[in-house]
Amino acid sequence: MRQNIGMVFQHFNLFQHLTVRGNITLASHILNGLSEADASTLAEERLEKAGFLVQIGTDPSRLSGGQKQRVAIARALPMKPKVTLFDEATLALDPEQVEEVNQMIKRLAEEHLTMMIVTHEMDFAAAVCDRVIYADGGVVVEEGPPSTLFKKPRTRTHPQFLRKHLARNGD
Repeated sequence: MRQNIGMVFQHFNLFQHLTVRGNITLASHILNGLSEADASTLAEERLEKAGFLVQIGTDPSRLSGGQKQRVAIARALPMKPKVTLFDEATLALDPEQVEEVNQMIKRLAEEHLTMMIVTHEMDFAAAVCDRVIYADGGVVVEEGPPSTLFKKPRTRTHPQFLRKHLARNGD
């Protein structure tokens, strides 16, 4: 079952002893049994789509946080997962890096990849998601299309959360 799930962690979890290419090809080669050449071709295709192919031979320690997160996303995809989970993928990034990662996720959404995204970025969720689940204390409080959840919330806690979030971002 794990081979059908891609994971993108908030702290990248890249292997520091491998290059960008090595981080992306490892799972395809070991778990899917692809040859190193085929796994490398998949890595190149994914990095090219991400506009990041030039970094393929780079050591992860030389990358910015946003670049590391884009590598982590690219690493999850060659396995062709049925669903990819994103756990606060932009949490520790500066605004420019957040935008780079969000743009990559938007391109994946346009490819109709199934993703579950944990985020506090409401604007991003509204723009990318088909369905939003608002949870409070680990309990699902409300769910539905973004247009409903953000414009006509049915609970008291959800609008309070939105007000706090918008106030925090200066909106």
